[in-house]
Amino acid sequence: MTSCNLTVKIMDEEIAQVRLDFIHFNLGQPNRKTGVCEEDVFTISDKNSKDLKLCGINSGQHVLFDVVDATQPIEVTMLLNRKAVSRFWEVVVTQIPFAQRAPTGCLQYHIGMQGTIQTMNFADNGRHLADQDYNICIRQEEGVCSIAYEPCHEDSFKIGPNNNGNGNVTLGDEIEGSGGGALVQNRQLNEECVDRVILPCDNEDLIMVGENGPGTCNLIHCGESLCPKGETPCRIESSSTPFTIGIHFEENAKEVPPDDNLGMCLTYEQQLCN
Repeated sequence: MTSCNLTVKIMDEEIAQVRLDFIHFNLGQPNRKTGVCEEDVFTISDKNSKDLKLCGINSGQHVLFDVVDATQPIEVTMLLNRKAVSRFWEVVVTQIPFAQRAPTGCLQYHIGMQGTIQTMNFADNGRHLADQDYNICIRQEEGVCSIAYEPCHEDSFKIGPNNNGNGNVTLGDEIEGSGGGALVQNRQLNEECVDRVILPCDNEDLIMVGENGPGTCNLIHCGESLCPKGETPCRIESSSTPFTIGIHFEENAKEVPPDDNLGMCLTYEQQLCN
């Protein structure tokens, strides 16, 4: 095993975030059945947040870290197995002052009216990584009231299988005819979707108090499709702000076929106010 270490020292007390842009990022793949990075591991750590471990193909991705204490550096460690694997990487590190920072708590921050969002290691013959728990945020542009999400292609959402084995599960599927409250339904879906994607929704009947305060309705997705089976075209529109997508992939991943756990690729388009 070969190791490489990099220490990023905060240059000024006005620095609020550190951003790493992966211009090129091609390391060994994770365990194909569990998604755990076992052979090649790229770890980003500071003393104020959980370590982020990456492997596989992540070219074009980026990550943000909030600076809580300017005296504490950010450590980047690469552990590379000695296997003959094609590897190459180019990472740009940017220190961002307070006035230009992204919202706190966003591992990724996208800007623009249109764009593409992917989970880590979304690639041909890839598999989404285990132990991922973060928010993807999108800046609400001027004059915009809502945002629409669509899968990049028909196989671009595969996160599962879920615990009940029924393919895709969404909050709407479980609420229909159930007679239960939103908080109960949300808890049930958390149990069924061990690995899941969370999108805010607009249904006032499902508004509940969560960690982010009142007015948040979590729409939980897992399985083989972003939308319920038979719903075409698949499109989800939300006016809940801020525009965020929650990614939660468990640390202790079950051994499942990698084809069922490709991950997620979505396109987004912000919608102007009428």
